[in-house]
Amino acid sequence: EVQFVESGGGTVQPGGSQRLSCVASGFPFDRFDMAWLRRIPGKEPEWIARINFGGRRAFYADSVKSRFTIDRDDSKNSVYLQMNRLRPADTALYYCARVTQRIPLEFDYRGQGTQVTVSP
Repeated sequence: EVQFVESGGGTVQPGGSQRLSCVASGFPFDRFDMAWLRRIPGKEPEWIARINFGGRRAFYADSVKSRFTIDRDDSKNSVYLQMNRLRPADTALYYCARVTQRIPLEFDYRGQGTQVTVSP
């Protein structure tokens, strides 16, 4: 059974940093691209970062480019999201997902998510 467990969410002040983790199980993690998405209340889910299997290339949505960094550790079946210079607009439920197609970008399994709140 494919499963993801995210952690690392919480409340952080504007301008602060947070690091999210996602531990995967139930499939050959090192053979799949992985992604982070977020859901802001009242909006459609938004893809924000993707990392290729092998970890050599990463891609970002314009909304987070130069502030967020995705990386992975295949030995731990884990993918991470380092978030810097956080803004109130980054408040959302963040979750990781397995990529099944790059163009167009598609996902199948995803985790339950971890809440990040950016507030003074």
